[in-house]
Amino acid sequence: MIAKETDIYKLHAKGDAQYLTFKRLDEFPELTHVFTTRRGGISTGCCENWNLGFNERDSAENRWHNYGVLADVMGTTVDHMVWTNQTHTTNIKVVDESHRGIGITKEESFHDIDGLVTCARNVAIITTHADCNPLFFYDSTLKVIGLAHSGWRGTLGKIGANMVGIMKEHFGCRPENIISGIGPSLCQDCFEVDKDVADMFFEVDEGYRALSYQKGTKYYLDLWAINRLILKEAGIGDENILCMELCTRENMDMFFSHRGQHGQRGTMVSCMMLK
Repeated sequence: MIAKETDIYKLHAKGDAQYLTFKRLDEFPELTHVFTTRRGGISTGCCENWNLGFNERDSAENRWHNYGVLADVMGTTVDHMVWTNQTHTTNIKVVDESHRGIGITKEESFHDIDGLVTCARNVAIITTHADCNPLFFYDSTLKVIGLAHSGWRGTLGKIGANMVGIMKEHFGCRPENIISGIGPSLCQDCFEVDKDVADMFFEVDEGYRALSYQKGTKYYLDLWAINRLILKEAGIGDENILCMELCTRENMDMFFSHRGQHGQRGTMVSCMMLK
């Protein structure tokens, strides 16, 4: 069981739904954000019970109910949500009011997108997760929000830095005004890879070697620390980078884990919205 509250995050409950927020981001009344847990829905089996993924392991009826729970928690409706079509890229889409409902009440009109960013009000942007790093971004000065799905491929490609770049170029954001959070995902001890994957990281930045260790033929990389370094290099101040330090695989009573459940699992989401 995870702690109900730390200096970084707080675990909330609304009805049966349990979800996490960054306490620093809770300070902004114009912003709503959550990272869901697996508690709060009606799904069964390996998807028990707040499954928010689009997969055949769960019924459409269960998922639709679960989306409604998310909408209630966020204070919105499902037709104001924008869902991504994630394929472990570093592609980020700028969305606005015209994109409301895409991926849930409207057909997907963009593909291969692992990050969303907007300044539009009442547009709930969403990324999906079950071990990969959820990255949250907020510029409280210019009122711009962003979410990124950063698995090992996204981290290798520095999707976090890509988000900062788009926030700068498209919205005029200054990195020093951006607050970024890293949500529940695999800890270093649970992110086990072979030498070929580890070498990809070391080729990108030899400094990543210091953020890893080797045991036998396997390597263990600290993606939390690597993402923090990527965000710092992109100009975000260390004091503005928050990490919940919650491992999805080590806390499967609260989170779905692709590795821990051997692919037979449900899906959690990050969601942000400007009121």
